[in-house]
Amino acid sequence: MNFTTADLCDAHSEEEHFQIAEPLFKSYGANPAFCGRITTVKVYEDNVLVRQALEEKVENRVLVIDGGGSHRCALLGSNLARLAIDNGWQGIIIYGCLRDSAIIDQLPIGIRALHTHPLKSHKRGHGERDQPVYFAGAAFKKDHFLYADTDGIIVSDTMLS
Repeated sequence: MNFTTADLCDAHSEEEHFQIAEPLFKSYGANPAFCGRITTVKVYEDNVLVRQALEEKVENRVLVIDGGGSHRCALLGSNLARLAIDNGWQGIIIYGCLRDSAIIDQLPIGIRALHTHPLKSHKRGHGERDQPVYFAGAAFKKDHFLYADTDGIIVSDTMLS
């Protein structure tokens, strides 16, 4: 699907099901634009549920990780980014940090995160899956649609064209 978030805004910004995330995120990965249906995980400094989600084979999905905005560790590194690519994930949004950014920037996936951090996360398995998460002024809900490019991130409860 070819799109720009600017064109989507021009066509749909007056609609109730349309949200624009605040511009908090830095872009990582070799694919600056991506879109897909949302899967959510809510974790805090623990990436067990992130790995479990990325281990699933999917089509046209984006993983949205609510990491509570933590800047104390990374929730994703190059191994998990490669796992995401191998299993069909189009992109990942992280309300938190990632690591291995130089490697990730060479991989064919789009990722947005707040920052980088060299420390890996805990492995306790705490968190929630497929529940609505709220950050950056937007609600991210399972099976809603996410569109991201160099201009921003849009969330809609319906597919946009």
